[in-house]
Amino acid sequence: MSTYHLAQFNVATMRYPLDHPAMQGFVEALDTINRLADVSPGFVWRLQDEKGDSTDIPPVGETVLINMSLWESVEALHAYTYKSEHRFLFAARKEWFEPSSTRDLVLWWHPAGSIPTVEEALVRLEQIRLFGPCEGAFTFKHALPPPGSA
Repeated sequence: MSTYHLAQFNVATMRYPLDHPAMQGFVEALDTINRLADVSPGFVWRLQDEKGDSTDIPPVGETVLINMSLWESVEALHAYTYKSEHRFLFAARKEWFEPSSTRDLVLWWHPAGSIPTVEEALVRLEQIRLFGPCEGAFTFKHALPPPGSA
């Protein structure tokens, strides 16, 4: 068992408020896509509120949604993101979210047995935005192995 889990954090600026008809497809898919994550191989944990999602957790503004989760490996998160039914929601993101002129995703290795904070995730996101991929903040394209691995 690894002593680290892969943490992922992403932000997205909504085109419309969540209760707007244009966001209906996204809102209706949330429960299904979150359940899919929960049962996906390699899934460890995800940020959620009392409703079971993270849409009411606004640390960076009312129009910005955040998502944070822990996975056993880069491969497990990649499979969920790009090879499961999640890929269809991901492909439709331009309908619901503004294009980003900066990085909106960051990955890092987090000690197993603990949960990252949103504040830590925001620091990691700022780190990758300022310095690009590095040991404490990377992307799928520039993924790094867990600390101490060969």
